[in-house]
Amino acid sequence: MLRSALIAASRSASFRGIAERAPVMRPIVDRFVAGDELGQAIETVRRLTADRLVSLDHLGEDTTDRAQAERTVDAYRVLLRTLGEEGLAERAEVSVKLSALGQALPVDGDKIALEHTRQICAAAAAAGTTVTVDMEDHTTTDSTLSIVRDLRVDFPSTGTVLQAYLKRTEADCREFAGPGSRIRLCKGAYDEPASVAYREKSEVDASYVRCLKVLMAGEGYPMVATHDPRLVDIAEWLAMQHDRSAEEFEFQMLYGVRPEAQRELAGRGMRLRAYVPYGTEWYPYFMRRLAERPANVAFFLRSFTSRG
Repeated sequence: MLRSALIAASRSASFRGIAERAPVMRPIVDRFVAGDELGQAIETVRRLTADRLVSLDHLGEDTTDRAQAERTVDAYRVLLRTLGEEGLAERAEVSVKLSALGQALPVDGDKIALEHTRQICAAAAAAGTTVTVDMEDHTTTDSTLSIVRDLRVDFPSTGTVLQAYLKRTEADCREFAGPGSRIRLCKGAYDEPASVAYREKSEVDASYVRCLKVLMAGEGYPMVATHDPRLVDIAEWLAMQHDRSAEEFEFQMLYGVRPEAQRELAGRGMRLRAYVPYGTEWYPYFMRRLAERPANVAFFLRSFTSRG
C-alpha cells in the first residue's frame, strides 16, 4: 500500500509543488541528486571517478511536448561534449529515458525517440563513451527493447536495463546475453500489477538470481544494479563460477546510497559504477527511490541527521 501511495504521489503535480517549495527537502535531495545544473554534476563526476565509474542521468521523463524532447537531446549533447573536454568520458557514460525523448508522444513516438536517442549515441561515440537506455514501466518494455535493437545496429555498445520483478525478464535476459550486449539488471521501481510482475520481495530476489545466472553465463557484459549485500555476494560467486575477471562485469549503485559499500567494492578492485542523476526534474526520481521498498522511507528520513 505504501509503495502504491508513493508511486501515485510521484505523478501528483500538487505533491510535487509542495515538495519543490519545501526548504526541508533540499538537504535530502542534495545527497541523492548531484545538483540542478551541469556544472554541479561535473564536479560530482570528477570526485567520484577517482575510484569508480559513473552513469549520468539528466533527469526528465513522460514528455508529451516534442520541443521539450529536443531540449533534452541538446542537454545530453552538451553533457557529452563536456565529459569529453574534461577528460571524463573514459570513466563516465550516460543513461537516458526514452519517455524524455519522445516515446510518449501521441504520433510517431517510437520513431521520434529512436531518432533522438540515435543523436545522443552519436554524441557519446564522438566523446568516447557509451549510452545505457533506462527501462520504465512495463507498458513500454517492448517498445524500449525494439528501439535498443535498432540502436545496436550502428552503436553496438548501447546498453539497456532489464527489471527482475517482471515475469518476462528471464526470457529477455536470454535474448540479450549475446556478444557485445550490456545489460543493467535491477529489481524494478514501478508499481506493476501481479499479472506481469512478482510482488513479493522473496519472488523478486529469486527472479534476480535466475536472471543474473543467465547474464553471467552469457557472452555480454552484466551490470549488476543492487544495494543488497546478499545479491552482491551471489554476483561475485557467479562471476567466479563463469571465470569472469573483475573487468568483465560491474556493480552499479545509486549516488548517495550505501556510499561506504561503494568505496569498499571499488577499493578491492571491483568495477563499481555510481548512477548519478542531476537536473531540476528530480521529484519523480526521488519518489520512486522511496517506493522501491518501505525501508527506504526510514533510510531517507535518517538522512536529515546523517550526512556522511
